[in-house]
Amino acid sequence: MEAVSSILGLIAIGAGISMLGAVAAGIGQGYAVGKAAEATARQPEASKDIRMTMMIGMGIAETTIIFPMLISIILIFAYAPQFVEILKELIVK
Repeated sequence: MEAVSSILGLIAIGAGISMLGAVAAGIGQGYAVGKAAEATARQPEASKDIRMTMMIGMGIAETTIIFPMLISIILIFAYAPQFVEILKELIVK
C-alpha cells in the first residue's frame, strides 16, 4: 500500500513539475505583450503588423502551455481511481 501511495505521490509531483513549463511560458507571453505595447507606442502606424506578429508568436508559445497541461491531466486522471481509494483508506483510518 505504501509503494502505491509513493508512486501516486511521485505522479502528483511530476504533474506539478510539468506545469512549471506553463508558468515560464506565461511569463514569456506577458513579456512579449509588453514589448509589443512599447513598439506600438513608438510606431503607431505599424500597430497592425506588430499585433499580427505578436499573435502568431503567442499562438506558438501557447503550445508550450498546452502540452504540459495535457501531460499533467493524463498523469492525474489516468490514476484517479487509485487516488480515490487511497484517500478513502486515509479518511477511514
